[in-house]
Parts: sequence; C-alpha cells; structure tokens
Amino acid sequence: MSVKASENRKVNLSKYNNDWYKPGGSAMKRTIWFFLNALVFINPLVPVNGLKIWLLRMFGARIGKGVVIKPNVNIKYPWLLTIGNHVWIGEKVWIDNLAPIIIHDNVTLSQGAMLLTGSHNYKSETFDLMVNKIILEEGAWIGAQAVVCPGVICCSHSILAVGSVATQNLEPYLIYQGNPAEKKRERIINF
Repeated sequence: MSVKASENRKVNLSKYNNDWYKPGGSAMKRTIWFFLNALVFINPLVPVNGLKIWLLRMFGARIGKGVVIKPNVNIKYPWLLTIGNHVWIGEKVWIDNLAPIIIHDNVTLSQGAMLLTGSHNYKSETFDLMVNKIILEEGAWIGAQAVVCPGVICCSHSILAVGSVATQNLEPYLIYQGNPAEKKRERIINF
C-alpha cells in the first residue's frame, strides 16, 4: 500500500479496548505499589537492598537469597515476578512485567536492561494488547541497554550483548548480539 493510500485510511480508535487484561491485585494494591515503586525502587537515592526485597515479597514477588537490586530499578507488578538466588539487577533496569517473568539463579541484568512482556498487534485496527511471559534460565546475562521481548526464553548461560534486542529464544551457552539479536559465538566458561 502506498503512503498516500494509507493516509486516506482512518483507524477507528473507539474500538481500542483491552479490558480483557487483568494484571492482578486490586486497584488499591496497584496504586500503593505505583507510589512505593516510585519512592523506593525508581528513586536513585534509596540504596537499601533489604528494604526492596522485603517490599517485593510483601507485594507477592517470590525472591531467593543473595539478590541485589541496585537503585533506579522500575518493576511494574511484583506479584508477577519470580527471582531465584544470587541474581544481580543493575541500575535503571526496567522489569515491565504485564505477564509473569521468571528469573532463575545466578542471572545478571546489567544497567538499563529491559524485560518487556507486552506489545500491541500493529496489524489490528484495535491495536490489541499482546502479553507473554519471559524466562531467564540459570546463568543468563542480559547486557546493558539490551531488551528481551515478550515470550522469549534466554536459556542457560546465554548472553544478550549490550544494546541488543532478543525477539526469539536464546540457545544455551551462546552469545547473541544485534537488533534483532543473532548468534555470534559460543560462551566458554573456564572452571
């Protein structure tokens, strides 16, 4: 379709309706979390890790031991979040979990990484919301400013390099780079 032809088509935004999506938690719980997230997690002036872990658990997150959450981290819905043991979450990480996110043991989310569980169907006139979970298996490393898209599984010890975008599953012990991320080389771990 040419640009001129597409200009003549008007999308009826009154049909846009994603009432089917229910993130869980009451409106009050979501509102309280919104403010706590802003005051304690997104706020770069609150470095107290224990408080963050406690608040996440109070709001339904399942958190293992030895988890580090640096300042300025944004978490949408803790009740849809599972974090294993010895996970490191760097500054400015955005966990946009409209669907469950499962982070296994020994995972690293570097500075500015984004876990994105929602998108929209751009082919639909109603621009339907689409959500899908993300799983980061043991030892996965998501590089700085990298994005993991809805439905992606980052398999055991896979790496998503700095600034890359994972639109498909990452195979175990492989390093991916680019947008969209492509296999570059094997990850060899010296013991």
